[in-house]
Amino acid sequence: MQSAIGFDNSYARLPERFYARLNPKPVRQPQLIKLNEALGEELGLDVSYLRSDDGLAILAGNSNFEGSDPLAMAYAGQQFGNWVPQLGDGRALLLGEVIDVNGVRRDIQLKGSGPTPFSRMGDGRAWLGPVLREYVVSEAMAALGVPTTRALAAVSTGEPVVREEVLPGAILTRVSKAHIRVGTFQYFAARRDDEGLRQLADYAIDRLYRDQMDAENPYLGLLNCVIEAQAKLVAKWMNIGFIHGVMNTDNVSIAGETIDYGPCAFMDEFHPDRVFSSIDQQGRYAYSNQPRIAHWNLVQFAQSLLPLLGPDEKRAVEQAQLAINAFPGLYQNAYQSGFNAKLGLAEAKQGDAELGNDLLALLADQKVDFTLAFRQLGHEDLSNFKEHFEDQNAVSAWLVRWRERLDSENASLGQCRLLMQSANPALIPRNHRIEQAIAAALEDNLEPFHRLCSGLEQPYQDPVGESDLTLPPQPKEVVPHTFCGT
Repeated sequence: MQSAIGFDNSYARLPERFYARLNPKPVRQPQLIKLNEALGEELGLDVSYLRSDDGLAILAGNSNFEGSDPLAMAYAGQQFGNWVPQLGDGRALLLGEVIDVNGVRRDIQLKGSGPTPFSRMGDGRAWLGPVLREYVVSEAMAALGVPTTRALAAVSTGEPVVREEVLPGAILTRVSKAHIRVGTFQYFAARRDDEGLRQLADYAIDRLYRDQMDAENPYLGLLNCVIEAQAKLVAKWMNIGFIHGVMNTDNVSIAGETIDYGPCAFMDEFHPDRVFSSIDQQGRYAYSNQPRIAHWNLVQFAQSLLPLLGPDEKRAVEQAQLAINAFPGLYQNAYQSGFNAKLGLAEAKQGDAELGNDLLALLADQKVDFTLAFRQLGHEDLSNFKEHFEDQNAVSAWLVRWRERLDSENASLGQCRLLMQSANPALIPRNHRIEQAIAAALEDNLEPFHRLCSGLEQPYQDPVGESDLTLPPQPKEVVPHTFCGT
């Protein structure tokens, strides 16, 4: 079928052991839930075509079209630390790649489009809830300035999906700079397929880190680039109270984007050990563990690259270790810079980390909402901020220290507050709001979903007429656990 999508599929030109070619499985009665027109235009797509019956057929996986070369990517991974030698796209198909209006190559992928050779006895489908959750959270993350995969469209399939109960099916159209994961490299390294590993690394460098092509050791350059990208990414998560929930190596994008929004959530009341994922019984992926787990995942990436770093194994290990050892410093610098901005501090000074940590300790001890507290700290009138704390003496003492630190800035208080407003969102995709939108959608009411998406488009601006979206949940609204969408 002719379409308005001009594909150029570089990953499909890699050897066939990198993927499995197949078509999406058609669905019965697709209906468009939401089309991200702004993203479509950014990708250089014909939005009116995507809204047509022919476009809907493509977004639902019912039609192929000129230029598409659908494939399921092969990869492996460590899930909760346990090695799984073959995972792969069990319910997703890479339709192809487009060059967007900025000249950047982007993947377009269907998620929930039917079984693949990697489905591991699964049906390859997604039910409506995880599709809406990923649409909301990934687009919110983009608006918050966090590197992320994007949501181009959500489509209902008109077919049931059987999980613990019968649920309506849906398909997400996901967009990424690349869907290559740490687990993709592990897939070839575990098979001692050095040729495939080198082809994958060459492809990744050419696509994502071209400035390393002429480096003395491009593969070491690739490692350093991925380490830096992950350090900056996880620092951004920590600064907005985001918990990924399933930081397996197959969910770590070497493009430095947040990928796979399964049991993720934003914290309401702050606690460093907060866990939302229903399957994370030991707290491996708790909020405070995310930097450590990111470091661990990158060690696995470095080990996968060892055959490429040079013929001298000892030297290769030393180079990899030096690269990995840089992560804590890169992360801490990125995190502290972001956290200082949350406090209105443009300059780094000794004692800033202690000042920030003491505030977090207060938030945890007093069970204060993370997002609301930081947003209100940037207000001229701090009475709303202070009323969250039962121990007024403790918070007043901290505020004295903070104001003294602000006075040392080479900026006015007004400038400090502007910095804080740009670093502390008024709106986040709160878990209870997402669950309310999903519950309404199951009753054929998509208005709360559309309202939530619209409200989150400008998260750093105080909303007009949508102020209820800024509020934390009432006790009966609290959603303590989130679930994997498979």
